[in-house]
Amino acid sequence: MAARVPVAVLISGRGSNMAALIEAAAGPDYPARIALVLANVADAPGLAIAAAAGVPTMAIPHRDFGRDRAAHERALHAVLTGAGVALVCLAGYMRLLTPVLVGAWAGRMINIHPSLLPAFPGLDTHARALAAGVKLHGCTVHRVTEVMDQGPILAQAAVPVLPGDTEDALAARVLAAEHRLYPAALAALARGEAGQPAPAGAILANPLPPGGDGD
Repeated sequence: MAARVPVAVLISGRGSNMAALIEAAAGPDYPARIALVLANVADAPGLAIAAAAGVPTMAIPHRDFGRDRAAHERALHAVLTGAGVALVCLAGYMRLLTPVLVGAWAGRMINIHPSLLPAFPGLDTHARALAAGVKLHGCTVHRVTEVMDQGPILAQAAVPVLPGDTEDALAARVLAAEHRLYPAALAALARGEAGQPAPAGAILANPLPPGGDGD
């Protein structure tokens, strides 16, 4: 088997998608390894989860840099390059990135977003989907660019919006899909199978069945 691609995961909180990536990377045939989990919040709960799984962790609190986002991102970049990672996955990283980090990792940084982009970029996606009356909702893995949630789409998974759905119920169903989609998309990228972006709005992963619990 070829050497596994080293990956860093950036988090701000509990990191449930980070945990899904770590679990997938524990498989003997997975083409990537999680080499570092990096947080911008010193006490992000996901750091303890990653450490318990034997993954190196570090926190570089953005508050230590005041309003100087560029300085914070240069510090992140120095750690990422020092760790020798080849790809970066954002997993609940709640900071808008500047061209400093996005430019340095152009084409090598991906994110997962809880909607079927280009629909519902930004925050509060589940509430907005319910308000719009859509029948399908879901999640998207995309390359990170300087424009938020508008990078080339690599993979998507759809979930049905059920009658009587609440925001919490829909969010839980989408999160289960995220935990399947993100490891699959990272694996494809690590294998060199995700070089061409999908058309915007394409559904590339099998939708979960109604009420599916995911993995």
